[in-house]
Amino acid sequence: MELSMMLNYAGDPRTAADEAAALESAGLDAVWVAEAWGFDSPTIMGYLAARTERMKIGSAIVNVYSRTPALIAQTAAGLDALSGGRALLGLGASGPQVIEGWHGKPYDKPIGRTRETVELCRRIWRRETIDHHGITDMPLPPEKGGRHGKPLKMLTRPVRADIPVYVASLGPANVRMTAEIADGWLPTLFIPEKAQAVWGSALAEGAARRSPELGPLQTVAGGLLAIGEDAAAVRDLARPQIALYVGGMGAPGKNFYNDLAVAYGYEEQARKIQELYLSGRKRDAAAAVPDEFCELMTLCGPEGYVRERVEAFRAAGVTMLNVTPVGPEPGRLIETVKSWL
Repeated sequence: MELSMMLNYAGDPRTAADEAAALESAGLDAVWVAEAWGFDSPTIMGYLAARTERMKIGSAIVNVYSRTPALIAQTAAGLDALSGGRALLGLGASGPQVIEGWHGKPYDKPIGRTRETVELCRRIWRRETIDHHGITDMPLPPEKGGRHGKPLKMLTRPVRADIPVYVASLGPANVRMTAEIADGWLPTLFIPEKAQAVWGSALAEGAARRSPELGPLQTVAGGLLAIGEDAAAVRDLARPQIALYVGGMGAPGKNFYNDLAVAYGYEEQARKIQELYLSGRKRDAAAAVPDEFCELMTLCGPEGYVRERVEAFRAAGVTMLNVTPVGPEPGRLIETVKSWL
């Protein structure tokens, strides 16, 4: 099992990147850079490539609407070249609130777009001449306004033709597709004890159609990390994030994370969290998050307890434990957990 962390993108990105880079010597294997509707992730990832020597650098996530598949492939190849072959391409459909509200694109065909983007990225990295017509046309045909385009192949030579592609997915059809075609899976709000019941069938169905050349599906999941006799209190820091996702990431009936909370068995609490959050009562929404939810998606408590949580994630199929160290000595926390892996 490898060890990674999610970059804090809410503050100063240079400070956050410097802090993440400093953890490389403590044993951190990878860092993931989110984008949402804040700073773009590729710029920060390029900075991290210059500041680090060993750890992998991944996007979590680049959405498949606001950039063309060709540009996504170019960006990943550029990062892989700058980092000497350490790039991880995290892709996803994001959600209608971000895609339509921020990027001004219709939220259509999310699974088809993701599948097509993965296929085209891999073909582009192999330097194939691309003549593809699906959701994306390469080149643009005359009947859609094209006049001068011709099939092209990538001008430069990628460091790797097989940059690992990780897909963020939650719904059964999307998870099924992820298990079929992706190198790795980026689930959100992952509870190891409940993962099999929610995603087991979709993962198995996708794996049955998976090419042996891809190898086993890699899974990245984890949560807040704190070790100490009073560290259990740190779990409460997860409440605002859970409330944001379950309550605020989409309208009623259009929130994938709310659907996940319902699938976990928190149906009544999920409804209440969403009602409170959408009415502007964010603190009340955070307070309504079940204690069990906070506990099971984090790694906070005495050392023996945290070791048990690490093993729970391992048993659920997690191959890269993604943590957010909390406390004055993040390096010590990374070193400790890395020694258990």
